[in-house]
Amino acid sequence: MTLIPPQAPLRRSRLQRLTLSRRQQTLWVIGLCSLFLLGIILSTWIIGDTGLNPILAQRNQSPSLDHPFGTDWLGRDMLSRSLHGMSLSLRVGLLAATISAFIGSSLGLAAGTLGGWVDAVITWIVDVFFSLPHLVLLILIAFAVGGGTTGVVVAVALTHWTSLARVIRAEVLQVNSSDYVQLSHRLGRSPLWIARHHMIPHIIPQLLVGLILLFPHAILHEAALSFIGIGLSPHIPAIGIILAESMRHLSTGYWWLGVMPGVLLLLAVKAFDWLGENLRDLLDPKTSQG
Repeated sequence: MTLIPPQAPLRRSRLQRLTLSRRQQTLWVIGLCSLFLLGIILSTWIIGDTGLNPILAQRNQSPSLDHPFGTDWLGRDMLSRSLHGMSLSLRVGLLAATISAFIGSSLGLAAGTLGGWVDAVITWIVDVFFSLPHLVLLILIAFAVGGGTTGVVVAVALTHWTSLARVIRAEVLQVNSSDYVQLSHRLGRSPLWIARHHMIPHIIPQLLVGLILLFPHAILHEAALSFIGIGLSPHIPAIGIILAESMRHLSTGYWWLGVMPGVLLLLAVKAFDWLGENLRDLLDPKTSQG
């Protein structure tokens, strides 16, 4: 008969409380980041056009209680402009990242499931994209499409799928070597059937996390393209355009015109990073249970 030490139940209880605490912290971080990003997206419908119209009597005011982000050279409220710009950047980044994630997951799934020359061609395309300068490729694609919102979406979507394709391909190759998939091959199941019933359910967590982690890159590169003038229209208060306009006024001491929108952009990017990392920990069996 095996005797259980009296300390064993106590240790298990402490371990369960620690695991529950870590899980709760992960859920709290996911919830707070989601609320923050959702609040930015919905802010344009809440505040409307308030603060976007020029008021020359209030121009170049430093941050205060009435204007937390200050006002610009036309008296427009920088908080309202930054929220509108960040909301637009999030929506553009959402569309571009979704298209890019679909391309990456489809190619990664095809490479891992079909193998052979299909895998070789897709791997070669991924290597070519990795060998090209990323920002230069973005600029060339956006310029070739004609710039604007369409150019930004197409450029970001066509250049951000490579990392996710490699991750999905590695996961599919791992599942493809398992016994139940090999049994499906021996039973004569088609690659499409195997991909639908065995591969896709397995890669959904990786696809979800990869999609979320694509958002920061999509947002930053959308802002970069708008900053250099080949992105969104200058008449739209996008975050990149706001930062580009503020560069002409920073030397005159109006630091808040660039710092405050930049801080909001940084917080949004970090919120996506934290959301993706904690969601990955939550979906991973190794980290979600310990």
